[in-house]
Amino acid sequence: MEIRYAHHPSQVRTFDTEELREHFLIEQLFESDQLTLFYTHVDRFIVGGAVPVQGAIKLEADPKTIGAATFLERREIGIINVGGHGVISVDGDTYTMSPKDCLYIGRGAEEVVFTSVDSANPAKFYLNSAPAHQTYPTQKAAISEASPNHLGSLTNSNERTIYRYIHSGGIQSCQLVMGMTLLKPGSMWNTMPCHTHNRRSEVYFYFDMPDDGAVFHFMGEPQETRHLVVRDEQAVISPSWSIHSGVGTSSYTFIWGMAGENQTFEDMDLVPMQALK
Repeated sequence: MEIRYAHHPSQVRTFDTEELREHFLIEQLFESDQLTLFYTHVDRFIVGGAVPVQGAIKLEADPKTIGAATFLERREIGIINVGGHGVISVDGDTYTMSPKDCLYIGRGAEEVVFTSVDSANPAKFYLNSAPAHQTYPTQKAAISEASPNHLGSLTNSNERTIYRYIHSGGIQSCQLVMGMTLLKPGSMWNTMPCHTHNRRSEVYFYFDMPDDGAVFHFMGEPQETRHLVVRDEQAVISPSWSIHSGVGTSSYTFIWGMAGENQTFEDMDLVPMQALK
């Protein structure tokens, strides 16, 4: 598990490109037959990926690193499959995971196992985990069961549909909020006009991009913006004080996950376009 630390905004203003990438960009989430985990001190969030090809992968971490005997002893987790068909076993109960299906697993589950249906087209399980103070039941939702919200317009290059999976009106959790945004063909912008939310941090995971594609992800204070060049299947950690917005060289899909003080999706501090620098 790789550890990422929290930073004061004034410190980030001095970062060059490599330093920004080192601290905020997650470049390699998926490796065959491995569980890859990143722990950020920002809201104690864990981001990860599991790609079972030849066999099963267990959700586990070094007890000393995670401070618990099992991964979910004091945590909850949201999982979205961004690869081929797969299966997740939770303490003996199995959940078939089609592409873009989401599974929430509450605090206290002891054994979580990932497998793929076809090794030639393996599942890719994207993981978001946050600390939890009580247990909510394990629940699965397909994209057809998520709450859709259509936003933007093709005129502004940001026509998109936001699907909410784990939120106050859907799958219940302690603090984790998770969903997916699909951009329409011809649209490249996301989350613009932008915002911050001082009560929650967020992670963006970009995928469904061509090999030669890129997203220019904007971060930083509204008056001190920076950018990261993000490739397919990479993620960006966004502290609460930072904007999080991007534009791609083509349409793409991204998963957003949040943790923090509340689960109110609309709790955000909008930044006027004229205020951005």
